[in-house]
Amino acid sequence: MTAPADTAAGPTALVVDDEPQMTIIIEYALQTQGFTVLTAHDGATALNLLRTRAVDLVVMMPAMDGITLCGRIRARSDVPVMLLTALSQHEDVIVGLENGADDYVTKPFHPREVALRAQALVRRHRRGSGAAVRVGGLVIDPVAQSATLGRHRLDLPFTEFKLLAHLANRRGVPQSWQDLLREVWGATDLLGGRDVVKSTVYRLRSRLAGAPGGSAYIHTLRGVGYLMPDLPVEARDGDPADEPDGTPAG
Repeated sequence: MTAPADTAAGPTALVVDDEPQMTIIIEYALQTQGFTVLTAHDGATALNLLRTRAVDLVVMMPAMDGITLCGRIRARSDVPVMLLTALSQHEDVIVGLENGADDYVTKPFHPREVALRAQALVRRHRRGSGAAVRVGGLVIDPVAQSATLGRHRLDLPFTEFKLLAHLANRRGVPQSWQDLLREVWGATDLLGGRDVVKSTVYRLRSRLAGAPGGSAYIHTLRGVGYLMPDLPVEARDGDPADEPDGTPAG
């Protein structure tokens, strides 16, 4: 997992594009909002920078090489990925989101829009306060951005973690695919958005199913959407629930 950059020095973004002029435009826009910017013009350079530098955000085009790069980034890191796309590339956006991208901006765009959305994406990724969320045997820690089911740690990409946390925070309340697209992806008008949500739910379910009892946590409500049931919290070793009188065990 890529380590976050030093927050006192401001976030660091990696801009990946084979067009130098576009790279310069995005670099300048991000710098005006306090980002330190690294640039790469090919996937090999980008991956090397991710291995050797602390990066808070990756901004790139979703051409086929970019989609492959997105998948390779997501396999090793939860760093947020933003796509820059033309209107005619909506299919690339869908594939990119399915491969772990977290946000997208459609051309033509104002550079300041890219910078502000980048700030929001980094903020969402860093944000995490308050107690862990518990549903049944599932424990979601928003500070560490970790999730465990029983004794099984779930290795979740950033978007799947956000989806799981959203459903857990709204347990017992059905969520439409439009709700999920808006709250998890921050989008309302993505062509093919329903398929993006559906495929991400499928992948998340597959990961949950790898742990005992994991199939109980996400239900499909035909014609309505998705639901995490409000399951009673299961006691864990060391929890007060294991020692109702408050006396330490043993």
